[in-house]
Amino acid sequence: MKKVSEIFKEKKRTYSFELFPPKTDQGYEKLFETIGFLASLRPDFISVTYGAGGGNREKTLQLVDQIQKKYNITGVSHLTCVCNTRLQIKAILDEIKNLGIQNVLALRGDPPKDNPNWQPNEDNFKYSSELCAFMRTNYQDYFSIGVAGFPEGHLLCPDRQQDARYLKLKIDAGADYVITQLFFDNQDYFDYIKRLQTLGLSCRVIPGIIPITDYKALLNFCKLCGSKIPEEIHRIFGPIQDDKEKTLEAGIRFAVKQCRALLDNGAPGLHFYTLNKITPTDIILKEVRR
Repeated sequence: MKKVSEIFKEKKRTYSFELFPPKTDQGYEKLFETIGFLASLRPDFISVTYGAGGGNREKTLQLVDQIQKKYNITGVSHLTCVCNTRLQIKAILDEIKNLGIQNVLALRGDPPKDNPNWQPNEDNFKYSSELCAFMRTNYQDYFSIGVAGFPEGHLLCPDRQQDARYLKLKIDAGADYVITQLFFDNQDYFDYIKRLQTLGLSCRVIPGIIPITDYKALLNFCKLCGSKIPEEIHRIFGPIQDDKEKTLEAGIRFAVKQCRALLDNGAPGLHFYTLNKITPTDIILKEVRR
C-alpha cells in the first residue's frame, strides 16, 4: 500500500475523503456499505478520524484496515495527542504499524466532552509538532505524516502569521503535507499559501471541503471550530434552510463553484469531509475532477 507522500510523486492533484467511526454497531455496519460506494469513486486516499482519548481507536484502525485490505485504497489513520501519554502513543503507533498502515494524520486534538478541562503534563505531548518529531525519531521514514492547517488561523491563535509559524514547526518536525480545516472563502486559502511560502514552505496544502447540506447545523458547527461563514452563504441558504432538497441542490452548486475555483488557481487537490455520506460528495467530485 502506498504512502500519501508517494502518491504525491505520481499525481499533480489528489482527491480524498474523510470518514468518522459511528457510535453504534448499526452505524458501523452501514458505514462499511458506504465505504464500498466511496471506493468506487477511486479516491487517492481515505482518512478516518480518531476520537479524543482514543475511545474509538479500535474502530478507527479497523476501518483503515478494511479500506486498505478490501478495497486496495490507501488509508490514513488520525492520531491525537490528547489524553494519551508518550508511552501510550508509542503503543498505538506500534499497533498501527503492525496492521501495515503507513499513513497518519498527526493532531493535537480537543479534550473529550467528559473531561473538558484536561491539560497535558510532562508525560503528554502538548503540540502536534511534538508528535511529528516523536514519530520521525522512533519510526524514521516508515510513516507518511499529515497535519492540520488553518487558512483562517486556529481558533486559539488569532494571529494568522503566528499560526503559519506553528505550521512550519510541524513541517520542520517531520510532517509531509497539510490538510486544511473547512473554509468557504477561497481567498483565505490562497492568502494562507502565500504566508506559508513566505516562510519557505513548499509542501502540499490540500483544501478541506465540506458540502453544505444543513444550514442550521453548519452555523452551529462553525461556531465550535471557528470557521467564518461568508455573507454569500447566509444569502443563499438562509431563505431555504427548511427545504432539504433545495438546500442540497444549492450546496452542490456552491461546492462545485468553490472547488473549480480552487483547482483553477493551483490547489493540489481536494479533501472532502463526507460526514459518512456518499451524496453529495459523489456528485461534486464527478463535476470537478480533472
